[in-house]
Amino acid sequence: MRKVFCEVTSSEVKLPDDIRRIVSLSPAITETLYLLGMGERVVGVSAFDVHPVEARRKPVLGSYSTTNTERLRALSPDVIFLTTGYQRPLVEKLSREFPVYAMELPPTVASILADVIKVGLVIDRVDEARALNKRMLQRISDIISDFIATVYVEIDLGGPVTFGAYSYITDGLSLVGLRNVFGSDMVEWKEPDFAQVRRADPDIIIYEPKMFKKVDTEKVGEILRSRGWDSLKAVTSKRIYVTPGPHDFLAHHGPSFVLEALPWLSQLTLSLSR
Repeated sequence: MRKVFCEVTSSEVKLPDDIRRIVSLSPAITETLYLLGMGERVVGVSAFDVHPVEARRKPVLGSYSTTNTERLRALSPDVIFLTTGYQRPLVEKLSREFPVYAMELPPTVASILADVIKVGLVIDRVDEARALNKRMLQRISDIISDFIATVYVEIDLGGPVTFGAYSYITDGLSLVGLRNVFGSDMVEWKEPDFAQVRRADPDIIIYEPKMFKKVDTEKVGEILRSRGWDSLKAVTSKRIYVTPGPHDFLAHHGPSFVLEALPWLSQLTLSLSR
């Protein structure tokens, strides 16, 4: 056995030298585990774990804030991964009985990279984690831009949600040369102030539908016009973009945010700078 200190819980987690049974109730950590070659050792996930698609074939043990304790006991996991935010009460509950390693929600892109190394350290896949980290760093170096355009990002999480200064999304936007309308608001996420969006008159609007819901740019245009945004630059210039795929894209803070979402955002910046 070995001991790993968890900053979030301020406690030592006892882990076997060879971790064989992993439960991950964090979609970002689940994706990291698969990219580190540990997918076969994942024995349980949350209902929102869709990166990669293979994760959807694993037993679903709960959501962000709930889980099936009896099934957890039956699985006898070597470690359970969770994050803070909505999952903090669940972290506290499960830590009383199970080996739980919790990680903070990342406020920056650098935090996402650090989380990859942290997961590698916990599961003793350090070399694989550093290789993935280098790959992510290279991707970032390829897309960093000083070009500045204004962007409004809206994600449907059961209602319109946008992001402020404490979000990795705002940080990622800045790396590719995009200034978030709400990037100076000292919050992680918030309900958007539509009047503030009108005043900012963004060059680009990015819309992410609710998971598994198909929405095209025409439908988004209807939503925006219903708010009286017909004259916004992004609307008149038809620079309204819907994130690709039926799953979380920008709302997912796993490695694919760096490997896939940032390059996609970079292409939007390039289209403006031409």
